[in-house]
Amino acid sequence: MTRVAIVGGGIGGLAAALFLGRRGHPVTLFERDGRRPGPDLDRDFFDWDRPGVPQAVQPHGLLAPVRTVLRAEVPDVYRAMLRMGARERNEFEWFDDPGPARPGDEDLVTIQTRRIVLEAALHDAVHRESGVEVRPGEPVEGLLIDGRGDIPQVTGVRSASGTHDADLVLDAGGRRSPVPRWLSGAGCRDAVVENHRVEIAYFCRWYRLRPDGPRDAGRVKAGSSSAFAVGGVFPSDNGIFAASLTVSTADPTRAALRDPAVFERVARTFPAIAAWLALGPEPVSGVLTMGGLHNRWSTPADADGPVVTGLVGVGDSVAYTNPTMGQGVAMALEAAQWVAQNARAASDPAAFTGAYHRWLSQTLRLRFDAQAVADRADAAQLRDPARVSTDPPTAAARERAALAACAFDDPLVMRARAKVRHLQLTADQAYSTEEVRARLAHWLDQHPDFAPRFDGPDRAEWESAMGRTENAVKQTEETDRTQRAIRPGH
Repeated sequence: MTRVAIVGGGIGGLAAALFLGRRGHPVTLFERDGRRPGPDLDRDFFDWDRPGVPQAVQPHGLLAPVRTVLRAEVPDVYRAMLRMGARERNEFEWFDDPGPARPGDEDLVTIQTRRIVLEAALHDAVHRESGVEVRPGEPVEGLLIDGRGDIPQVTGVRSASGTHDADLVLDAGGRRSPVPRWLSGAGCRDAVVENHRVEIAYFCRWYRLRPDGPRDAGRVKAGSSSAFAVGGVFPSDNGIFAASLTVSTADPTRAALRDPAVFERVARTFPAIAAWLALGPEPVSGVLTMGGLHNRWSTPADADGPVVTGLVGVGDSVAYTNPTMGQGVAMALEAAQWVAQNARAASDPAAFTGAYHRWLSQTLRLRFDAQAVADRADAAQLRDPARVSTDPPTAAARERAALAACAFDDPLVMRARAKVRHLQLTADQAYSTEEVRARLAHWLDQHPDFAPRFDGPDRAEWESAMGRTENAVKQTEETDRTQRAIRPGH
C-alpha cells in the first residue's frame, strides 16, 4: 500500500482520492474550502463563492475521456451523475440515418451537465470510501522535504493539525497552488513553467426550459460565428442550458455584454442561440464573465528531469487551458487514473516521478501545445475583423471550412470530427485518411460554389443589437483601424 496525501479537493483531487482508495491505498485529502456540494445543486452552482475556481460557473460539455475514465474506475459515480440529471449525447444523433456503426462509435459521447453535478457525485462517493479521510476546511500549509539526496524528496505535508507522513503527495491545488512556492523556498531547482496569454473573453447566461415545453431546440447546430465573435449553446442537466458569447479582449464593445438585456439582444443575432431562446426559457442567472485567461504548463521538472521526487501534480496545478476545447476535466481525470494505476510503484520515488513526467510529456503535453496554437489563431482572428475580405479564401481555409460543413452531411466525416473533438486523434490523423479525403472531395464536387461564410451577425447588426449609435459604430471602426495600424507586423 502507498500512503497518499492530496493537496486540494477539486475534481482532480477528489477523483485521485477515490481511484486510489478503491485500490486499497490509504488517502488523506486536505481541502481549504469547508463546503461540500449537495443536495441543492442550483444553490451550490449559483450561490457558492469560489474565487479560486472561476470556471466552476461556466458552461461545460464533458468529453468522451471523462465518461470513459469514470465508467472504468467508478461506475457508481457515473450512474449517480445520470440520476442527478446529466445527459448523454452521441455525436451521431445529428443524423436520421448515421449509417453502419463502427467499433468505438458508442464512446463518442458528450456528457451534458454543469460541473457541479460531477463534483457532487465525486464528493458523495469519496465521503463514503472507508480508505479515504477527507479534511474539509484544513488546507495544507507546507511540505515535508528530505533534502539529503541528489534530488529532494517530499515525504509528507504539514497542516494546522500537525505533520502527516506520506509515500506520495499529489498537488491538486489548482491554478493557484502554493506547491511551486514551497518547492522554491526549500531550495529545489526551478520548475518549468510556460504561460501563454489568451486574448479572449467569455460571457454566458444560464436559462431554464419551461417544464411543459420542449427539452431542446431540435436539430440545431450548437454554435454560430461572425467575423469577430462566437455564439454557442451548452445544453445541460435538468432542463438548464447556457448561452455563451466569445469575443476578443480588444473588442471595445465587450463591457456592454455584462448587461443582461444587451447580452440577450446580441445573443439572439446568432442562430444557434436564437433557436434555444425561442423556446421561451426563464433566465436563472445574470451574465457571468471569464477573462484574464492563460494556457499554463507547470510541472516540477526541467530538462534534467524532476526537481523533486515523491510529489506529482494533477489537474490545473500541472496544466490548465482556455476552456474552448473543454480539455480540463478530461486531463485531470486521466492524470488521476494514471497515478492510481501506478501508485504501487511509488515505493521507488525517483522511478515513479520520472515515469509520470514522461507520461505527461507524451500525452497531455501534446494537447496543451495544440490548444496554445489554436488559441493564438482564434484570438488573432477575433481581434482583427478585417481578416474577412472580398478576396477568395485560400485553398487551405476553404478546405477547413468545407470539412466543418461536410461533417454535418456525412456521418463518416462526422466520425473524424468527433474523434478530434473527443481527444482521440489529432486533426491531421483524423482528416488525412483516404476515405475522409474521398468523402470531402465528393462533397465539394456537389457544392462547387462553396465558400467559407459566417452565420452570425455582421458588425452593423452587432452594434445595432448593442443599441449603439451611428457615431459609436464609426468610433469602433476607427479604433479597429488604429489597432491594426500600430500592431507589429501590420
